[in-house]
Amino acid sequence: MGNVCRGLRNFLPFVCDGCSGVFCLQHRSQDAHGCSKVNIRNNSVKPDQHKSYPCSYKGCNGKELLPVLCPYCEKHFCLRHRHQSDHECEKLDTPRPRMAATQQLVKHIIDSTKNEEAKSKKRKGVKNSETAAKVALMKLKMHACGDKSLPQTERIYFQVFLPKGNKEKSKPMFFCSKWSIGKVVDFAASLASLKNDNNKSTSQKLRLCHTASGEALPFEHTLETRLSDKDYPLYNGGNIILEYLDNDVLFIEDTESYFS
Repeated sequence: MGNVCRGLRNFLPFVCDGCSGVFCLQHRSQDAHGCSKVNIRNNSVKPDQHKSYPCSYKGCNGKELLPVLCPYCEKHFCLRHRHQSDHECEKLDTPRPRMAATQQLVKHIIDSTKNEEAKSKKRKGVKNSETAAKVALMKLKMHACGDKSLPQTERIYFQVFLPKGNKEKSKPMFFCSKWSIGKVVDFAASLASLKNDNNKSTSQKLRLCHTASGEALPFEHTLETRLSDKDYPLYNGGNIILEYLDNDVLFIEDTESYFS
């Protein structure tokens, strides 16, 4: 009659749902009789591990909680190496003139230059821009924000005019001369707290534009190369424009409206 457990007899034995064993009232719970099924389940449970995406760039130990995928080589990288030039992308072509973009930019410049008088005025304006930048540089050095760890010899200063509609019109900043334009855009957006979806397939991108030509500077170019550009150079201490542009737009037509 009943089952025995160390001398205790029960007329209504209890059957464990885990191991199917029969136990008395005192040992009916799984914890009380050390249920083997519970131990197996506990041992099989592993601590929650957050998935991370390690950077594919050689020698970099960086990781991101969200995938940062290069659309060209389709490899994962950290935010520091997300641009093609920063991770030496195997799909990165040697920079060469983009015919459609070049033709469109040339047409824009020709249309805006109606005669020799206008050309002469533009050359004078470029010279004035260089002189004005030298004068503004000292003031920018006192107020500009940027990465304080950068060597003084590598710092390039700009008065960055922010996208139309932004509460703050412009902000003085400095960047590294060796950075790509894409990295400059990312850093400037962070300093100015601007929305930046350049790593997504969106209809608009945040672009860095020249104040004279209005050209949206290619992401893969570096500040160093643009500072030495023969036709439309950037100037240390000069102005630059940040603006959201559609993917097929290559320049801003009315740059003067940012300064008025």
